[in-house]
Amino acid sequence: MALAIFDLDNTLIAGDSDHAWGEFLVEKGVVDPAEYQQKNDYFYQQYQQGQMDIYEYINFAFSPLATNDIDQLNQWHQEFMREKIQPLFLPLSTALLERHRNQGDYLLIITSTNSFITAPICKLLGVDDFIATEPEMENGQYTGKLQGIPSYREGKITRLNTWLKDNNMSLENSYGYSDSINDMPLLEQVDNPVVVDGDPELIAEAQRRGWPCISLRE
Repeated sequence: MALAIFDLDNTLIAGDSDHAWGEFLVEKGVVDPAEYQQKNDYFYQQYQQGQMDIYEYINFAFSPLATNDIDQLNQWHQEFMREKIQPLFLPLSTALLERHRNQGDYLLIITSTNSFITAPICKLLGVDDFIATEPEMENGQYTGKLQGIPSYREGKITRLNTWLKDNNMSLENSYGYSDSINDMPLLEQVDNPVVVDGDPELIAEAQRRGWPCISLRE
């Protein structure tokens, strides 16, 4: 059994679930429209440029989780899945996941987006497990604080190594799929790195290293 590791946003789905959640909150009137939209776009641009301060972003992104009841958040998330996420699903992603399943591989998503947003998406994609940035919870409510290490850039490696130890698995013959230069540390760890609809910086690096570049967009 080989481990097949996938980034989520702009890799397996045709968009960024974290940014889309922010847009959803703006449209619902949950947050201040102008201020929140501006910051949401700012952080997304920083992420695309590989310059985002993950802790600054977490303080911003976790605030709506802490200021709303969990039942209300879950209700909004169901709407969010229907309105924003399901339209981003890609038939070629489904086919890629199925190919790895048929090979007997273990399917693991590692995403920097938090688990509140991504857990239902990963479940719908049918992967075996996922690693995400974890928002802290106390007494069934989010606190707005981070739990543990964010799974972002080098943090993905730290979280992956812990997961490998806990699950008695290795990276022998492993695969890694991502679109983002932020995932260079992860792609360097696997035996079979693949760039999926990559950003220009990652494509240039992949070409220099002889890594395959594919598209899951039709």
